[in-house]
Amino acid sequence: MTDPGPGLEAALALIADVPDFPEPGILFKDITPLLADHSALQAVVAAIAAAGRGADGRPVVDKVLGMESRGFILGAPAALALGVGFVPVRKAGKLPRATYAVSYALEYGEATLEVHQDALRPGDRVLLVDDVLATGGTVKATVELAEKCGAEVHGVAVLMELGFLPGRETVGAVPVTALLTV
Repeated sequence: MTDPGPGLEAALALIADVPDFPEPGILFKDITPLLADHSALQAVVAAIAAAGRGADGRPVVDKVLGMESRGFILGAPAALALGVGFVPVRKAGKLPRATYAVSYALEYGEATLEVHQDALRPGDRVLLVDDVLATGGTVKATVELAEKCGAEVHGVAVLMELGFLPGRETVGAVPVTALLTV
């Protein structure tokens, strides 16, 4: 990962551990203290946007795709930092026009993500953004959506990666930038 400058380590330190949430035995990582701190949020957005830049610092992507819903929080300002557009990837039934849809398995069932069919142009290079990479199902489904639009996935940028889960394996060859691995 490209070093976005001072402040990232301090920003990541604001992530609060909440034991036994949402159920006993789970250690939840609460990002709301980070989001509430302007300098911390600015450092994280800069680091995520760096995943969409080339070695010369110029953007190498045409769009940022943010996955519902916390990917919106980080993806939209990353798109602004890169000077490119933002595309929301939504849960089924939330977008008003013609969509592409991809369903994927969850531990407890199935989920479906959608993107507007005209959100991306063939050949667009895209950066996928979310808060957490866990099992990789959401990212893999979003890669499929981008490819259905004819776009090329440049990479994935996440705030946190749960290193004990197979997210990177599920994602495959798509480059992943994780600001923090837990």
